[in-house]
Amino acid sequence: MKLLSFEVGDTARYGIARDDGIVDLTGALGPDRPDLLSVLRAGEVERLAEAADGKPADYQAGDITFLSPVPNPEKILCVGVNYLGRNEEYPDPQAAQYPSLFYRHPGSIVGHDVDIERPRVTKEFDYEGEVTLVIGRDCRYVSEEDALDVVLGATLCQEGTVHDWLRHGKFNSTQGKNFDRTGSIGPWIVTRDEIDLSVPLELTTTVNGEIRQQDTTDRMIFGFTRLISYITRFATLRAGDMLVTGTPTGTGRWHDPPQWLVAGDVVEVSVPQIGLIRNRIVDET
Repeated sequence: MKLLSFEVGDTARYGIARDDGIVDLTGALGPDRPDLLSVLRAGEVERLAEAADGKPADYQAGDITFLSPVPNPEKILCVGVNYLGRNEEYPDPQAAQYPSLFYRHPGSIVGHDVDIERPRVTKEFDYEGEVTLVIGRDCRYVSEEDALDVVLGATLCQEGTVHDWLRHGKFNSTQGKNFDRTGSIGPWIVTRDEIDLSVPLELTTTVNGEIRQQDTTDRMIFGFTRLISYITRFATLRAGDMLVTGTPTGTGRWHDPPQWLVAGDVVEVSVPQIGLIRNRIVDET
C-alpha cells in the first residue's frame, strides 16, 4: 500500500494512493481514527486495505495538497554523516563508533509538491535527499535481527538545512535543521509488503533536473537495522515516528563554489521503489 495524508480545502484527510487515484479513507474506521497516526497506533493498517477494496478513487493528485504522510508524529529523528565519503567532508575524518542524531519538529516539514521556504536570515540553504523509515508499532530494545519487523514502510525526505545556523552552539545542529517549512517528507509511505528494505535502494537528488546526489543505501555507515537497534536502547520508538536515515555526498555546501538553493529552484528526491518528492524553493515572506 501507499499510505498518505493530504488536505482538500482546509480539511486534513488520509487514505491510499493507487494507480487510478487517491482513495479517501477518512472516517472509514470510525470517529476514533481521525488521522493516519491514530490508525497506526491502533495497529489497524490492514483495515485500511480492506476499506479501500473495491472503492473507486475519490481524487487525483492535482485535486489535493499533500501533507507529510504522518503530519503529527511524536518524533522525527534524523541521522547525520551516515554515508561513506561524508566523514571526509568534516574536519575529523575518523569513523564514528555511534550514529550522530538530532531531532526535527513537525512544523519544519511540508509535503510533496508544496513550496519549501528559504529563511530570510540566510543565503546558505542546502538540500539533502534521504530515505526515511516510518515505525509501525511501539518498540524498545529491538535487536538488529528483528529491527525491520517494527518498520511500517519507507518514504522520502528533502532535509533542507540552514548551514550558517548549524553551529550557533558549540556542538549542536538543532537550529539549522528546524526552521519552519524548510524540509519535506513524502509523498506517501510504501508499506513493507511492497518494498524490500534488506536490499540496496538507489537514492537520487536533483536540483533543476541536474543530478547532485546519487548513492545506494548499502553504503550507509549505520544501516537501517543498526539504527533502530541503537535508538531503541535509549528511547521508545512509537508508531508513526519517522527515522530520517542520512544523506549521501554531493550537497551544495561541498561544491566549489558552494551551490546554495535560491528561490525558483526545484529539488526532487527519488527512489524507484518509493517514488519521488518534489518541492520548489521560495523566499520566506
